[in-house]
Amino acid sequence: MALGYSVVGCRLDMVHPLKAGDIDAVMDVAGCFDAVQDVPWAALYKELDEAYPGSRFILTEREEQAWLRSALRHFGQTDIPLHAYLYGTGVMRGNEGIYLERYRRHNEEVKEYFAKRSSDLLVLDFSKGHGWRELCGFLDCPVPDRRFPHANKGPQSYNLTDRSKSVVRAWLPSGLRRSVFNCRQRIRDVLGKPDPRNIFNNMVENRSERKRWERS
Repeated sequence: MALGYSVVGCRLDMVHPLKAGDIDAVMDVAGCFDAVQDVPWAALYKELDEAYPGSRFILTEREEQAWLRSALRHFGQTDIPLHAYLYGTGVMRGNEGIYLERYRRHNEEVKEYFAKRSSDLLVLDFSKGHGWRELCGFLDCPVPDRRFPHANKGPQSYNLTDRSKSVVRAWLPSGLRRSVFNCRQRIRDVLGKPDPRNIFNNMVENRSERKRWERS
C-alpha cells in the first residue's frame, strides 16, 4: 500500500479455523503478509505477538459513537458468523450495547497488555488528527507525499471533494455507473493494475464466505 507493506484485511472465513481451535491455520494466513488489520486480526493481538515476536502493533481509536454509527451503517442487521464468534452475537443492530462494550474493553485490554512495552504499540487517535506523522514516526519510514487515507467514510466525514463525488454518483443512472466501472476495470486489466476492491487482499475469500451464508 502507500508505505509498501502487503496488508490483509477482514477475513470472514477465518471463523471456521477459529471455531475449530486451529489458531495455527489463522497465524499461517497472517504470516503471508507484512501487516494485518480489521477482524479477526485485531482480537488476536496476543496470539500474533507470540507467533511473530518483534512485531509492532497499532491501536486506532475514534469517538465511540462515531465508530458505532459507522459499524451500524456497514453491518446493520446482517448476521455475520465471525462477529458472532467475536462479540457473542452476529447481528449488530439491536445489540449496540454489546458491541460498544466489547469495543471499549478491547481498547483497554490492548493498552494494558502493552503497558510495559510502549515502544511496541502506537495508539492512533483520529479524533485528535493523528495521521502520517505519528504512523511514519512509529514505523521509522518517510512520510508519503499524499493525503492520509480515509476509506469507507460516512457522509459526516466528507470533505468538498467527497461531497462532489457523492452528488455525481447520485445523479448518474446505475447502469451508466456500472458501465463506467467495468470500463475502468478493463483498462486496469490491460495495464496490469490490481483491482481496487481487493486493496486488502481479501475480496475472493470474503465473497466465497458470503456465498456460503446464502447457501446455508
